[in-house]
Amino acid sequence: MDAQAELRIIRAAYAKQVLAAASVADARLAQAFATIPREDFLGRGPWLVRRWLRDYVSTPDADPVYLYTDDLVALVPERGVNNGQPSLHAHLIHQASPAIGEHVVHVGTGTGYYTAILAHLVGPSGRVTAIEYDGALAARARAGLTPYPNVAVIEGDGAQVPFDAADVIYVNAGCARPATRWLDGLADGGRLIVPITSDQGFGGTAPERIASAGAVFRIERRAANYLANWISPVAIFPCAGSRDETSERALAEAFARGGWQKVTRLYRDQSIPDERCWLRGVGWCLAYQ
Repeated sequence: MDAQAELRIIRAAYAKQVLAAASVADARLAQAFATIPREDFLGRGPWLVRRWLRDYVSTPDADPVYLYTDDLVALVPERGVNNGQPSLHAHLIHQASPAIGEHVVHVGTGTGYYTAILAHLVGPSGRVTAIEYDGALAARARAGLTPYPNVAVIEGDGAQVPFDAADVIYVNAGCARPATRWLDGLADGGRLIVPITSDQGFGGTAPERIASAGAVFRIERRAANYLANWISPVAIFPCAGSRDETSERALAEAFARGGWQKVTRLYRDQSIPDERCWLRGVGWCLAYQ
């Protein structure tokens, strides 16, 4: 058996393990994880792998087999920027439910591995707009995604870059608030997956503290209404374009109060009383009813 045939078997096993860890049954998503080569987006090996509560450890050599585990792989290790945990992405992408022919906006594309999975899911009739703030990472993503004609990579601030109406907006960076651009950019029926994270839970703190200060929400647009629900804890690198001092303070207070698991709606007005709001910003709030 040649090396590529062996890798196909390994990827298929990896896909089953990742979806099992995510408690997801989704044949299309499993096929995407089994198909997309992770090594195409991580540079030359050996690679630095990070497991929960441990520091980076180098793989023994450059055999791609070491990449097919449910672990983080360093992209920029000195900054703690990684290719995220596959089972977390499997869970979140499943919640986003990208369908054939849809338009996905991927904010924080990194070097493009999960962008490629999204591109596989929407198929040739769909498309992915991949936005990356870091110029070096955007260049790597553009190179790695060359074989995917339904992907366009844009370097810029994901909270500001304009895009066509999106069926899915998949944000892979921690935000203190959902960007107006994202809420405006959702098509009717569109789904926004957004990690809301406090700066008090990121940077130099224990991983379990980071996770406790991060919550991923699924927000679905229904005409002028936005349904919202908590779908996961998270530890993730912060989003440069969607943080400010006022939002940070309000978010830290909201996490201290608790209750994010009970959120059911996002409102885009100031009329919702404080007792119904988990988190309030200027012109919006995440609320319980």
